[in-house]
Amino acid sequence: MISKRSFFSRVNPAKYLLSICFILLLQQAIGQSNQAFDLVVYGATSAGISAAIQGSRMGKKVVLIEPSDRIGGLTSGGLGQTDIGNKQAIGGLSREFYQNIKQYYQQSENWIWQKRETYRDGGQTQTSGNEDAMWTFEPSAALKVFKAMLGKEKNITLVYQQQLNRKNGVIKFKESIKSIQMETGEVYSGKMFIDCTYEGDLMAAAGVSYTVGRESNSQYGESLNGVQANKVGLSLRKTVSLNGYYHNFIESVDPYIFKGNPQSGLLPFVNKDKPGIDGMADHKIQAYCYRMTLTDHPENRTPFLKPEGYNDMDYELLFRNYEAADGLVNKMYTYGDPLVPWINSDMPNRKTDTNNQKGFSTDFIGQNYAYPEASYQERLNIADRHKKYQQGLMWSLAYHPRVPKEVRDVVSKWGMCKDEFENGDGWSGQLYIREARRMISDYVMSQKNCEQFEVVQDPVGMGAYGMDSHNVQRYVDLNGFVKNEGNVEAHVSSPFPISYKSIVPKKTEATNLFVPVCLSASHIAFGSIRMEPVFMVLGQSAAIAACMAMDKNYHAQELPYQELKEMLIKYVQVLE
Repeated sequence: MISKRSFFSRVNPAKYLLSICFILLLQQAIGQSNQAFDLVVYGATSAGISAAIQGSRMGKKVVLIEPSDRIGGLTSGGLGQTDIGNKQAIGGLSREFYQNIKQYYQQSENWIWQKRETYRDGGQTQTSGNEDAMWTFEPSAALKVFKAMLGKEKNITLVYQQQLNRKNGVIKFKESIKSIQMETGEVYSGKMFIDCTYEGDLMAAAGVSYTVGRESNSQYGESLNGVQANKVGLSLRKTVSLNGYYHNFIESVDPYIFKGNPQSGLLPFVNKDKPGIDGMADHKIQAYCYRMTLTDHPENRTPFLKPEGYNDMDYELLFRNYEAADGLVNKMYTYGDPLVPWINSDMPNRKTDTNNQKGFSTDFIGQNYAYPEASYQERLNIADRHKKYQQGLMWSLAYHPRVPKEVRDVVSKWGMCKDEFENGDGWSGQLYIREARRMISDYVMSQKNCEQFEVVQDPVGMGAYGMDSHNVQRYVDLNGFVKNEGNVEAHVSSPFPISYKSIVPKKTEATNLFVPVCLSASHIAFGSIRMEPVFMVLGQSAAIAACMAMDKNYHAQELPYQELKEMLIKYVQVLE
């Protein structure tokens, strides 16, 4: 049984006070302002907002620091078609958000471009008439709801456009974080810290162990991790789709600049190396894209524009894929799918949440490997390349003469929304970071947890979505044709619990830090957990644990789970 101990009983008080005095004198000498809080939340993603609100409701003084000029992460950044798997697994503040979304759309003034009664949910997650929540929404609606929820809290200080000094901005005494410094010089001290960024920047800067890329199947006893070049594979329970039809090229697409001539060089975005051995580890990550909010309403629509520096060769594989399809285009058009490479889910006000589909689509495959460890400027450059690639793709699909007319006729009816996002061009500022760093703590969530061969006994939330990885690389197969690799779509039969130990670092590395987004999970398990409503659940659970640890003078790793469980249930978290 863990005994309750005060913080000062763990350290030498004289040395501790001396170190704090030194830090304060140093900050004063270089003109830094030190703002003190109970709870410091870095990253106002959906998880960060959830964590901050929970901390406030438990009476703590909270600072919520957002590196950009917009809160909400992907939930307000275009991912309005909520990926869940099972709605009953969502409770607490996460469900409260979706309930507020429903209340927002019950107000007639929020239906501008269509009548409420004409709207029908699109995509996988549909809202039935008797539900208390709504699961599809415009980015602007999510932003308004988030701001309204934060506005009701009196204990939260919201800070925009402040980025962590990743080199030496984390001040620790032994394993306890004392303060974090921004690149602008501001310093925020706290008793507990929560990293809610998609990149895990605070976690990494604090010296916490993490990984980037895919583990080998042998590392955690999995079957769907590592390189997955086969078209089908075996999960621990059954056969699943790997590089399936909807996310790969039609057979016989030539990858060379001059067809049939390897000496002419590869077309853009094709990896010159072999994909690797099935099941083996690598340091590559699944592709990023921008989730697009499109409209076909003529008064709110901006046609797709050709970006500056557009190059036909960047889309040659797209053109060749259509040429390889040949007669398939008209055949598919008959069945309502003119080989348009997107999933275009209906959203309120004649808008969409548009996502990747097929072999050459919005995913910029293989062009994000450097992102997790890149500098801030390098990340901006990577994001800009993704945006220009995707702008060029949409213009090509809508207007390029080498794209079949059936496709152009469909795509050209759509365009960017004039009334979404601050930059005025209709494009979200939030890149879809499907995975970056992942913590390595005392417990790593794996495929065995997703398929419930192993069931954790300390749940702080539940995952329910399928194990989902987008493609990781594009290569030349043994026949000399182009292929994508890394796509996995494996069903999860029922919601599975997520371990408390997977959101806290090892005790030897950080005793007052929580990591609910870049949590401790293998690549393939993270593919199931990485859903926005789950991030909100884990953000809230992290804040509950942080507040309890403050009140009881525990390290994060020492908090008795039974006490935590009672508090999680009090705040309506779903644990089983």
